[in-house]
Amino acid sequence: MPDRGLRVDVMALGPKGEIWIVECKSSRADYQSDHKWEGYLDWCDRYFWAVDLEFPSELLPVETGVIIADGYDAEIVRMAPEDKLAGARRNTLIRKFAIHAARRLHALRDPEAVLSAWA
Repeated sequence: MPDRGLRVDVMALGPKGEIWIVECKSSRADYQSDHKWEGYLDWCDRYFWAVDLEFPSELLPVETGVIIADGYDAEIVRMAPEDKLAGARRNTLIRKFAIHAARRLHALRDPEAVLSAWA
């Protein structure tokens, strides 16, 4: 995973099982102060920015994808190019993704559960 202590905003599985990372940016200042995003590129098959319609999208690198979103919907307006992960890394990430998803579901179904025992 990316450096310890850093967390992507959204990690998802794409339609073909590829790893997608989405970073959400609310403003020009938010984007310009983000110095960690390039470190995430080694951990996904496709990298996207999620911004609103008012965001100056010309700031976003052309080698990344763009999702326009609001409080009700989102649309991919530029598909991120695929940069395939090595199979072993993808396998590790998908397993960690599944474990994390199972923990979250467990916590929703049983808020009294002690999830630290899974760590």
